[in-house]
Amino acid sequence: MASRRRFLAGLLATGLAPLPTWADAGDPSFLSAARTPGGDYVLVGLDDAGAERFRIPLPARGHAAAAHPTRPEAVAFARRPGTFAVVLDCRNGDVLAQLNCPQGRHFYGHGTFDGLGDLLFTTENDYRAGQGRIGIWDARRGYVRIGEIASHGVGPHDLRLMPDGTLVVANGGIDTHPASGREKLNIPTMRPNLTYLDIDGQVLDQLEPSHYHASIRHLSVRTDGLVGIAMQWQGEVAEAPALAATHLRGEDMRAMGDGSGLNGYVGSIAFSGEGSQLAITSPRAGVAQVFDITTGSVAQLVHEVDICGVAAWRSEMIFTSGQGAIFDLANSGPPNAMHDLTWDNHLVKIIPG
Repeated sequence: MASRRRFLAGLLATGLAPLPTWADAGDPSFLSAARTPGGDYVLVGLDDAGAERFRIPLPARGHAAAAHPTRPEAVAFARRPGTFAVVLDCRNGDVLAQLNCPQGRHFYGHGTFDGLGDLLFTTENDYRAGQGRIGIWDARRGYVRIGEIASHGVGPHDLRLMPDGTLVVANGGIDTHPASGREKLNIPTMRPNLTYLDIDGQVLDQLEPSHYHASIRHLSVRTDGLVGIAMQWQGEVAEAPALAATHLRGEDMRAMGDGSGLNGYVGSIAFSGEGSQLAITSPRAGVAQVFDITTGSVAQLVHEVDICGVAAWRSEMIFTSGQGAIFDLANSGPPNAMHDLTWDNHLVKIIPG
């Protein structure tokens, strides 16, 4: 056995051994954080049918994850205002690295790799300055932190990689501090924005929603660069405007639908697999709204208790709920799969490079 290990190590050193891929982790299609019936927290890999491929323990409640584009590695992020993120080998559950925010920072629960998987970008709060930051980590060297750039806003929650290799950031506009838990500290003066950045931190475009109480929180990006935007309303629920929009750089933000029936809260967003529809979910209202991109109108309503996770699936989209269900739009019968898990907010699609 020792001789075999030395032999394999020698092959890896010479670059002759095949590098591990997502197929070595069961070929999952999605990642989701979840809570077990016993109260433990896990990161789960799911295949295209919703079956479990792996289950890896997490140190605390997870929020979202970032999947490496080539290696079977996932970065699981703590729920805001968490200060940890763990890099997991999805073949065996080993912790490859733990990312710790610099002093005076916390994570916002999201991150994204660049197209090659060389760099990881994370949304962070410099709570002493009350400003957002994007942390930059080198995945080629054990996820060492190599720098940061300004998010050019307050409360950067989600960020996504654009087709041209730049970044788009959802600056929610809400200031928080770990000493105050999840309390929102600046609602009267909040100013959310959508910011496009190159990886050197230069602002390429920036715009604000029409209502300053519409906190931009989650994003989805279509292959042509159209950005789907999900917002959470910080004013009176009855006064909520549209909480979904789309945007192309250089153009105005295009609102979709209205905020009625969402209880002021949108938890996740995703384009359909073929890109003609956009879905937002509201676990508080138990509903998903599915929009036709061409007309901007609601094409379908999906009613499900505690619905939140959504991702592109085949030509359509697939959803998860806090009741353990996984289901798609076309299925009017039983769910595609049921699990003894409480799925957390996000269903992350793995897109191998």
